[in-house]
Amino acid sequence: MTPTDATRLEIDDTVIGGAQALAIKGDLDLSTATRFTEAVEREVWASEGTFVLDLSELAFVDSTGMGALLRARAVLAREDRTLAVLLPKGAVRQTIDLAGILDTLIVYTTREALAAALVPADD
Repeated sequence: MTPTDATRLEIDDTVIGGAQALAIKGDLDLSTATRFTEAVEREVWASEGTFVLDLSELAFVDSTGMGALLRARAVLAREDRTLAVLLPKGAVRQTIDLAGILDTLIVYTTREALAAALVPADD
């Protein structure tokens, strides 16, 4: 990985609505997808329950990046866990939609809507 690749993608641990999350900022593409996948797998194995990817500051995604998103969903599905994605309207969401994978993800447009969906219903 070159220094340029490292600065093109920032990955930060966070919590949204009580769920472990990774906030992704920058470009998710051929040069950064492996680092993204490694970070997701590391965090998934260290957590439980619904896992969140905050893509609200993702500036660009290519087909390799979309493949990495689908891999993240598959890793969680194997553990019978849910992947929730925070992805506001914009160019990245439109790209993912045009590629035909938006409907395969559980996507929320706002942080508030995602956090509300993660709160268990009162019995």
